[in-house]
Amino acid sequence: MLHFPVLLEESLDFLIHKKNGKYVDCTYGRGGHTQSILNRIDADAELTSFDKDLDAFNHAALIKNKNFNAIHNSFNKLENTFDKETVDGILYDLGTCSTHFDEGNRGFSFLHDGPLDMRFNVTKGIPLSAWLKKATQKEIMDILYKYGDEKHAKIISSSILDHRSKNEIKSTIQLANIIEDIYPEKRKKIHPATKSFQAFRIHINNELGELKESLEQASNILVKNGIIVVISFHSLEDNIVKEFFKPSVMNFPKDIPLNTIEEKDFKCIAKKIRPTEEEVALNKRSRSAIMRVFKKI
Repeated sequence: MLHFPVLLEESLDFLIHKKNGKYVDCTYGRGGHTQSILNRIDADAELTSFDKDLDAFNHAALIKNKNFNAIHNSFNKLENTFDKETVDGILYDLGTCSTHFDEGNRGFSFLHDGPLDMRFNVTKGIPLSAWLKKATQKEIMDILYKYGDEKHAKIISSSILDHRSKNEIKSTIQLANIIEDIYPEKRKKIHPATKSFQAFRIHINNELGELKESLEQASNILVKNGIIVVISFHSLEDNIVKEFFKPSVMNFPKDIPLNTIEEKDFKCIAKKIRPTEEEVALNKRSRSAIMRVFKKI
């Protein structure tokens, strides 16, 4: 399946405010945003793209533009590459690349069988199969609640422990079937394993922790009037973004008619931009996307 960059024109219209600027694409994926940025900026501008997925990095290595640099690392390593206040624009297209779900061998999909891995960077950490082998029921249940908002976390975690006592859970379809077989609502529009697979993926990759770290670093390396564009795909990501850029309010006693707001050096210049009906029709995976844009002041 083809990979369609989400909110492409909308994100780049905000991001590229200087044709000769220095830009960062924090999530290369399959290069949709990256290639379009390169098409818009001048030859003396710079673009650096990050991705901890080796397949994505190898794909990025095919781009031969002299003003482009690909880095095989997580986006929580921005400060390893850039000095303070040297970058004009930063783009985050969060979540997963379409190819993760379309290729069963990556271990993300409950529709295509493959090894139960779910790591973006297979050279680090442990696959989900290894984690499930040792996790307690409470640990599994907490992950499903916290990162999947899965109301049936208790019976799912119980069933996982029951199955692993007989056979090691090694494949994506094996786990999907375990969840589907005991799931109370059989005829829902979404697959019963959807929330569980999301929760396990977020946990195995420390997605939310790395996002928090990256946003902090992004705010440091960005120049004044620089732009940060964030495209989120679920409320956990979006809530972290909103909270990070949220103005801190200091409330004084009622007899002092004064409230001061510290804006954390950023101003929100676009919030909750969603894909058009035409884009969703072309790419159903874009339907949950929310874009927010912030300017350093």
